[in-house]
Amino acid sequence: MEISARRTIFLSSTALLLCTALTSPALAADGSPAPSPSASAAEDSVINTAPPEEPEENVTDVPDSAVDEPAVEPTYTGKPQPGNTPGAADCSPTTFIYKPTSQGKQYHRGVGPANSNHNDTSRTARSTFTSEVTGEVGVSFTGELETSVSAMVTTIKTKYSVTVSTKLTAKLGNSISVDTPPHKTTNAKYGVYRLKHTGQSWIVHANCTSSPKHTVISYTPYRVGWYLWES
Repeated sequence: MEISARRTIFLSSTALLLCTALTSPALAADGSPAPSPSASAAEDSVINTAPPEEPEENVTDVPDSAVDEPAVEPTYTGKPQPGNTPGAADCSPTTFIYKPTSQGKQYHRGVGPANSNHNDTSRTARSTFTSEVTGEVGVSFTGELETSVSAMVTTIKTKYSVTVSTKLTAKLGNSISVDTPPHKTTNAKYGVYRLKHTGQSWIVHANCTSSPKHTVISYTPYRVGWYLWES
């Protein structure tokens, strides 16, 4: 099964405030107070030394409309069809299988452009980044997945006891504040962290024959958050 449609993202600008002392509350695009920050978790406050890594594979984004699409069983080629031969094996119904084999690290998929703030003073300054971008991030994968994307995600959740989804939304109005050292630049990107998984997928046909096993590498939405790095 090949899924080649692209996901849709709605982008705008990202607001940035540099604070050397106390600051007033952040405002949303319409001038109203922004929602209380929810990205103050320690894992979001980690300052990295490089921008977010991109998947090494040439992955395909899966649109919402395709996550529940079942695989289409290939036409039998030179194999006996059930019922054609007396006493033929019957494994009906056809089974579409995905089996995860390993779980990798988190990869951050940004929603909207990254923002940067340079501190050109001799003192540590407080940088506050506020997201004014709303966008959705879904599943991406490479390989031949012989079942639906939603079935794959359910199997991953069960195997590794992780809260992954077919889609997560990064919303506007989320803020995070971090220290920017003297003569350094803090960069911030809001978006969705996705977990990498490797697995195998195949089909057990109604006549009990199996298709070849295909390796599938997927990136599945895990949590919404900030990615910060310093330069």
